[in-house]
Amino acid sequence: MTDVTRPDTARPGGMATRLLSQLRDRPIVPLLILLAILAVTFALLNPRAVLSDWVAASLRAAVPLAIIAGAQTLTMLTGGIDLSVAATASMAGFVAASLYVGAGTPAGVMVALIFAVLIGVMNGLGVGVFRVHPLIMTLGMGLVILGGANAWQLLTVRTSSGVPPEIRYLGSTIVFGIFPLDVLVFVPLAALILVGLRRTGYGRLLYAIGDNPVAARLSGVRSWQVLLVLYVLSALLAAIGGLLVSGLTNVASVTLADPYLLPSVAAAVIGGTSILGGRGGFAGTIVGALILTVVTSLLSSLGLSEAVRQILFGSIIVLVAAGYARVTAT
Repeated sequence: MTDVTRPDTARPGGMATRLLSQLRDRPIVPLLILLAILAVTFALLNPRAVLSDWVAASLRAAVPLAIIAGAQTLTMLTGGIDLSVAATASMAGFVAASLYVGAGTPAGVMVALIFAVLIGVMNGLGVGVFRVHPLIMTLGMGLVILGGANAWQLLTVRTSSGVPPEIRYLGSTIVFGIFPLDVLVFVPLAALILVGLRRTGYGRLLYAIGDNPVAARLSGVRSWQVLLVLYVLSALLAAIGGLLVSGLTNVASVTLADPYLLPSVAAAVIGGTSILGGRGGFAGTIVGALILTVVTSLLSSLGLSEAVRQILFGSIIVLVAAGYARVTAT
């Protein structure tokens, strides 16, 4: 009898489907391979570059993006999104800089974080209690934050008093030639997110709400409470990322972190977090942020413009999301 069974790779699209399935279920391995290929490509295109300096600068730049993308990852796990992260990040850096001279750095940072908590509470109430779609709620809140920051700027009659030296030192300093200090902020945050998602009941609730919100509600989950805490956490992560961005760039403005909005979504999507919810994790997002940072370095070394980078990031989101959707449907 003839064996009609053929390996999956023999069927049309079999290999592509398997690769997409691998990217969906275990994205870290292929993403790390892609990251290595991009790094080697950069080294080949820039033979005169000091690789240790480039690695350190890339890590330093990737940390704020990874933190802000962490906020997107958490919200996307529930099937939502937070389009107010860029405005919240900009607000945090600007408020801390505005209060630096009169109140000091600790007070400025504390006020910025308190504002972030209030933003998160309003987003959480809108999404969890009043059932406003997360995209609409957070987009509207982003506009409210921008307007409030502009009002703060007019009230204080200043653009800022300069980035506090402590934040500037933390966000921009590289020690021992390869170790960026902002990693000291990132590692504890990353550990909390990774452990929280996989080892705590709250993390499992995020996945449950994203996977099947009706079943989660019928099982007794108070979704509005979960979402309220979620958007507070998202705003706090965005604020911390914004403080590091201001330290990295030595700039504090009401639109400072706007360029991070699209890349934060792209990093989460590249890392395997489904825009439909219920699937993903922060480990992949970290690698996604590194990939986008290296891609940015490559584009800069090739002399390509910011517009090209935005087109590339948008294309990445569409293509990767389409690939995940195809695998999920099969």
